Amino acid sequence: MLPILSQNKRVAFMTLAGWTVIAVILLCVVLLIGSRISPDVVFVSGLTVLFVSQVVDPAEALVGFSNQGMLTVAALYVVAAGMKETGAIQYVVEKIIGRFKSIRRTQIRIMAPVMVVSAFLNNTPVVASFIPALEDWARKNEVKVSKLLIPLSYAAILGGTCTLIGTSTNLIVNGLLIQEASTNTIGIFEPALIGIPCAIVGFLYLVFFGDSLLPERGSGFDTFKDPREYTIEMIVEGDSPLPGKTIEEAGLRHLPSLYLAEIYREDHVLAAVDPEQKLRAGDRLIFTGVVDSIVDLQQVKGLSPATEQIFKMDSERGERVLIEAVVSPSHPINGETIKRGRFRNNYDAVVLAVSRSGERIEEKVGDIRLRTGDTLLLEAHPNFLKQYKNSSDYFLISGIRDSNPPSYDKSAYAWSILGFMVGTVAFGFLTMFQASFLAAGLMIFSRCCRSSTAKEYIDWSVLLVIAASLGLGNALQETGAASVLAEEFLSYTENNPYLALAGVYLSTWILTEMVTNNAAAVLIFPIAISMAASFGVSYMPFVMTIIMAASASFSTPIGYQTNLMVYGPGGYKFTDFTKIGLPLNLMVAVITISLVPQIWPF
Repeated sequence: MLPILSQNKRVAFMTLAGWTVIAVILLCVVLLIGSRISPDVVFVSGLTVLFVSQVVDPAEALVGFSNQGMLTVAALYVVAAGMKETGAIQYVVEKIIGRFKSIRRTQIRIMAPVMVVSAFLNNTPVVASFIPALEDWARKNEVKVSKLLIPLSYAAILGGTCTLIGTSTNLIVNGLLIQEASTNTIGIFEPALIGIPCAIVGFLYLVFFGDSLLPERGSGFDTFKDPREYTIEMIVEGDSPLPGKTIEEAGLRHLPSLYLAEIYREDHVLAAVDPEQKLRAGDRLIFTGVVDSIVDLQQVKGLSPATEQIFKMDSERGERVLIEAVVSPSHPINGETIKRGRFRNNYDAVVLAVSRSGERIEEKVGDIRLRTGDTLLLEAHPNFLKQYKNSSDYFLISGIRDSNPPSYDKSAYAWSILGFMVGTVAFGFLTMFQASFLAAGLMIFSRCCRSSTAKEYIDWSVLLVIAASLGLGNALQETGAASVLAEEFLSYTENNPYLALAGVYLSTWILTEMVTNNAAAVLIFPIAISMAASFGVSYMPFVMTIIMAASASFSTPIGYQTNLMVYGPGGYKFTDFTKIGLPLNLMVAVITISLVPQIWPF
């Protein structure tokens, strides 16, 4: 039976260890706000101070590194890699968002479906799957990705509050309630009574104020400062969705720093291509652009390099990457044409395009005679980089990140694996931890993504931040500092249940921003139940308030793991979350404190 707090009872005194933990956490927050030190360095350093100074036992400090939530996020990065490598998520994002340049319309088209999906799926895989696709979309459409990722995270959080299964916090609180009340449980859609009003207000707030409050960082087109331009020839595949579409409809009109110069169709050339020109099977499209634009071109379903060489390579195209190599004077076929020099046979690589001092080369790729200093855009197996890194054949060799074309034929496998993961969790066959690792293994086993690619997709800095912040939160709990802070704050609200409800919300919210949402809910729950018993009122208003306050973490990046996941990719600062998130926190607080007693009376 949980102890009842009396008005005359004072909380325990804070220990020296507790004060030390609080000081370290505050120092971490100050460094995040006022310095350029990366979050993973700040948190790991703070955690190091605690266990080196023996404030907490190393096993307790490092508990976050074996936390199932953190490891689940790691596995979900691999799942997201499989979705991206097969083009599954990119296709959906393009269909959802389209080619809008308006930030507001784009945000609406992201947030609306994400809110709905997050109500029924754990929001972590939703955000993990969307991040790489939105980064690609922002780069292609010259949109600042920082305008999109915070709305993505907030939409997932708000959507997750609408059902019992939308977030792990709801499930944890429900478990505590069952343990305390024996038979009482929260209905699967019961949180929606308060979650939907908060989600609607949050949606409208982000739509009308998101563009002005969000920073312009993580530019989607900073990479297009490279002066090297290539001319590449692509062919329209007959069994693809492209034939019959116009240039505009196919999305080939507005790729940044890429120009569709001509179309070769049977025996004639279409110059000055009109955007309403319809594509036909077998059309050979001549593009001129910088290397990142060529990478984008490789991602378009239904286009392939117009060279027969590509289909004669030893490895599958999905396993190959784009590489830039500068021809040296000692190159074996320097002075010869690419075709006559048998480049493919000698190097097991295909020359897709050649850049020569910024001039356009009119010949077909196979007929180009190589010269010293030519930069070749190659498609080859990743082993090419190791094999010819120190070769005298090339002045310089460099791989192009994320350049392997998607394996669209395996997108159905990727969607099936994702559906299997969600289904097994939804029906209770597996935990999220088990299902995520099984799905990650299936992605690699089915070759939706290679193991080497999967490792590259894992954002180790985010995992370090999550693990270290969990360690700091555990230290706050183990030293008793969290309980002392919570009880001290709530002791001033015991005379009035409405004031106590507001105190529960504020205490949970503050702890959530300092530690994690699950830890905050677990710490506040027994205190809130005891207060309800001391007043002789129903505990349900307090339970539902904890659910909302623990999940509504918007004003810092450390309170909720989806905020941490978008922190780095968006190029955000700590204060960016406070600027846009604090007003949203206050709005959700007012709605919750006002409506909860009306829906679940004392």
